[in-house]
Amino acid sequence: MARFDVYAHPDAELRKQTPYLVDVQNGFLDSLTTRIVIPLRSSKYISNPLRDLNPIFEIAGGNVVLDTAAMAAFPTALLKRPATDLARHAAVVTGAIDTLLGSH
Repeated sequence: MARFDVYAHPDAELRKQTPYLVDVQNGFLDSLTTRIVIPLRSSKYISNPLRDLNPIFEIAGGNVVLDTAAMAAFPTALLKRPATDLARHAAVVTGAIDTLLGSH
């Protein structure tokens, strides 16, 4: 597993609102049974995204919003094959986390 890998949400019902989860956990902690992920919500479910907290990305032709405030631990076993990655947007994702945690 790699930091900034994006996975399809494993729950088909939840996938309608939250199609993806992005792994933001440091790669050297692979032995843990959970990963810290941030939901990537369909843009129609977040009406007022905050620029620094909720950046918007295009994945598979659709816009998704990083719901940084909903960051959580997620079972590693449920994260299968990555659909894509946001490594090229690492500074934006990290900036959103810093905004949430007060490092900005």
